[in-house]
Amino acid sequence: MDKVAVLIPCYNEAKTVKKVVEDFKRELPEAKIYVYDNNSKDGTDKIARDAGAIVRYETRQGKGNVIRTMFREIDAEVYIMVDGDDTYPAESAKEMVKAVLEENVDMVIGDRLSSTYFKENKRPFHNVGNVTVRGLINRIYKSDIRDVMTGLRAFSYRFVKTFPVMSKGFELETEMTIHCLDKNMKTKNIIVEYRDRPADSPSKLNTIPDGIKVLKTIAGFYKNYKPMAFFTLLAFLLVVIGMFFFVPIFVDFLQRGVVKIPTLVVSVLFFLCAVQAFFAGMILDNIIRDSRQSFEMRLIDCERELKDRRKDD
Repeated sequence: MDKVAVLIPCYNEAKTVKKVVEDFKRELPEAKIYVYDNNSKDGTDKIARDAGAIVRYETRQGKGNVIRTMFREIDAEVYIMVDGDDTYPAESAKEMVKAVLEENVDMVIGDRLSSTYFKENKRPFHNVGNVTVRGLINRIYKSDIRDVMTGLRAFSYRFVKTFPVMSKGFELETEMTIHCLDKNMKTKNIIVEYRDRPADSPSKLNTIPDGIKVLKTIAGFYKNYKPMAFFTLLAFLLVVIGMFFFVPIFVDFLQRGVVKIPTLVVSVLFFLCAVQAFFAGMILDNIIRDSRQSFEMRLIDCERELKDRRKDD
């Protein structure tokens, strides 16, 4: 079992991966550096191997697929996840490792938005997207996450081994953040410097499509993790629509004594759907509570497993 594992998912990062590996080897000489190549065509794997990294492969395309494989295959007391594009300096790595080992933090967030991100990043829609996503999540979960979509994070063993990776692409960071907040795991923001990608190293992000995926991820996890709130809101909207159809019928009945049966049936259907949505939220909320209790037991099992591994080592 590794003390510290640095995880670097890579897709065509030949221009920068050598520097990333060497920087983290310098800052964390005790760490194992793992580069997982995701179908690169530019020799990223060879460059990383020559720089001293342990190179492995994931053929299913997408960062989420790579991280899923990394989390399954690698056992460590502390995990550092960093992008291979050299946008995150390695100098913050020691502080992040210390937070996990000494402060019992489950996820350390490398906060770019409080430092140089808005100055360095040359893509204005990315800036708007980051702020919007952060605001949505903090409002929904009443949290203080400073950077939801950062690619530099540190994790505890119990987080990695209990986190079900569902995303395939760049919405992964949002999924990690929501999972940690929902399961009441300990988080910490650490301000890190950010530098934009080199000019000859183009970004893999597509602003609009990937932004839509992230927003869909937030909506999906809001439904899954807070079903009572989600379905109560849905029920309210259905009642409003039902009233939109019902009020004119009622007014017409009072004035002329006439009832439009088809419209009345439509309004009643909306009211029935609202009742069904509300009770669906109640049922799912109880299921989620049971799931959280089971998750707490899984955390206890992870702690025991980690202690046993430390003894074996």
